[in-house]
Amino acid sequence: MTKQKVVKYFLLAFLSFCAGTPGAFSFHKVLEPNSGNELLHNNSTSEAMLSPMAGPGGGVNFVKASEIARPCVVYIKVQSEQRMQPSFWDPFGMVGQVSSSGSGVIISSDGYIVTNSHVVKNAEKIQVILNNNKKSFTGKVVGFDASSDLALVKIEAEGLPHIIFANSDELPIGDWVLAVGNPFNLTSSVTAGIVSAKGRNINLVHNQFPIESFIQTDAAINPGNSGGALVNVDGNLVGINTAIMSETGSYAGYGFAIPSNIVKKIVGDLKDFGYVQRAFLEANVVDIDENLAATIKTDNVNGVFVKSVIEDGNADKAGLKAGDIILKVNNNVVETLGQFQEQLAYERPGDKIPLAVKRGNNVEELKVTLTNMNGTLGLEKSTLYHSDYLGADLSPISKIEMQKYGVSGGIRISNQNGRISRFNFQDGFIITSLNNQSFTDPKEFERAFENAGGNVSIQGINADGGKASYFFSGGY
Repeated sequence: MTKQKVVKYFLLAFLSFCAGTPGAFSFHKVLEPNSGNELLHNNSTSEAMLSPMAGPGGGVNFVKASEIARPCVVYIKVQSEQRMQPSFWDPFGMVGQVSSSGSGVIISSDGYIVTNSHVVKNAEKIQVILNNNKKSFTGKVVGFDASSDLALVKIEAEGLPHIIFANSDELPIGDWVLAVGNPFNLTSSVTAGIVSAKGRNINLVHNQFPIESFIQTDAAINPGNSGGALVNVDGNLVGINTAIMSETGSYAGYGFAIPSNIVKKIVGDLKDFGYVQRAFLEANVVDIDENLAATIKTDNVNGVFVKSVIEDGNADKAGLKAGDIILKVNNNVVETLGQFQEQLAYERPGDKIPLAVKRGNNVEELKVTLTNMNGTLGLEKSTLYHSDYLGADLSPISKIEMQKYGVSGGIRISNQNGRISRFNFQDGFIITSLNNQSFTDPKEFERAFENAGGNVSIQGINADGGKASYFFSGGY
């Protein structure tokens, strides 16, 4: 491979890899141990490997951290429906049962568990198995957040061991961390590494408003670690393992975890409201790279650049202008878009925060009152509506999204496992027009779809912002 060759990495959301096709699941099953002991010993980091660092003479005590964290990490098995690819014999694609697995972290003694949303997405049955493999429970999804790839699951149990949250802001680059999870069905595996970087935005979350500020680590994590714990040397949670960067689908040196401070806020909202309370700055901001720095004639590539502001939005009212560079959010330095998103992720609608803004040669402080997705200050309730007729969850898009895409309405499609899945929409696809009519009410959209008689023309927007059109006739 030459230095000039472009190496194409793909980001693997672990369970999506394992559950994407029956073939992928077969690969997953081949690696299951028969007796367990030998394969587990050969594929996990042993105490003998770690003990030189953990002796009485000093060093990092990985053994103690492992003993604290392992009982708090569970094995999650999921059964879900998935529509297979259409063929000549089955033009609509057969719906079949798919089994997959992942990890989760107990965060309270009464059975609340955090995991990745892609682990339990479309789940019809969730089985949660404790670390000792002696007890299993049926899990129920309390809520999930596609923008951060987090979900909250509940089991009916008491007196469970649970993880302690650490402050991920205080986690330094170069510090030791352990990854605890269930890679390739090898339950309760522990690996060690260091924090390689923080604030990574890797375009993993395909959502209109993603939250990406990952902790990057070289602790070995693989398919099945999704939703597992990244802990510090005290055994406390610093992140939820979510993705790897690899050409093969297996560990290749880099893993990514959602910081514990983001996790704490997201699952707190899911528990209290069943819905994440996102706070927004009504402006379009981007990273500053060398090309943009040359265009705007600045030597400073730190901060985020304001491309535009929404007229009469909260940013406009606070005095923010296109061309400004935001250096700090709530007195915290932001050098990248990921760090900017992370700071907003801690806030709720109605919170008033300071911004340090560079305009020309001057740095000014502005104060902005953050809003929800509809441009108001109140806490929001979930607008999710499940359509039994279509076999999907439907939700209206927000005012901010309407302004962003220049449309008068739209319905987001998610968790497809019925009639509408025949269109093969991306999860999160926004239908902006059904037979030349736009909708803001999911129930009205459902009725229009049902009354269309199997002949529909659809225009919409993919999660990456690209436009798409679909046509269907002859019944569904």
